[in-house]
Amino acid sequence: MFRLAGARHRFIPHPPEGRTELSSLLRGHPLEQAAKTLVLRVAFGKRRRRYVLAVVPGHRKVDRAAVADLLGGTEASFATREVAERLTGSVSGSIAPFALCSGELEVLVDEELTAYEEIFFNTGRLDMSVALATADYLSLARPSVARIALR
Repeated sequence: MFRLAGARHRFIPHPPEGRTELSSLLRGHPLEQAAKTLVLRVAFGKRRRRYVLAVVPGHRKVDRAAVADLLGGTEASFATREVAERLTGSVSGSIAPFALCSGELEVLVDEELTAYEEIFFNTGRLDMSVALATADYLSLARPSVARIALR
């Protein structure tokens, strides 16, 4: 887990769950306020790759082409489970929207998620989530904010 000292937050224990829709039900908030975090691999030609954390509202899908375009890449695909877990230090389904364990990751957040006063996400564990003030999240994570979700 990670530290949120000084941030407006509350921890929410719940039965183990990694699917955004079901986690949102267990936590008792609208799906739109869930910070769904995915690890993407962005290609730059045939030999160069870069990994990013793409964070989108729970009711949206990530626009991989938009992520690739934003970074100047040729394409973006989902990282393998093994790579995602290694880069984030979390099991799939519990990845927090922070680059905690690796300097290899950049955090990209969909602009729609910033409209909410509070966001919800798993804390690197399937049985514990956090509700965090969005302004505090943006201050702590320092992500790039852009339109990266399909509408």
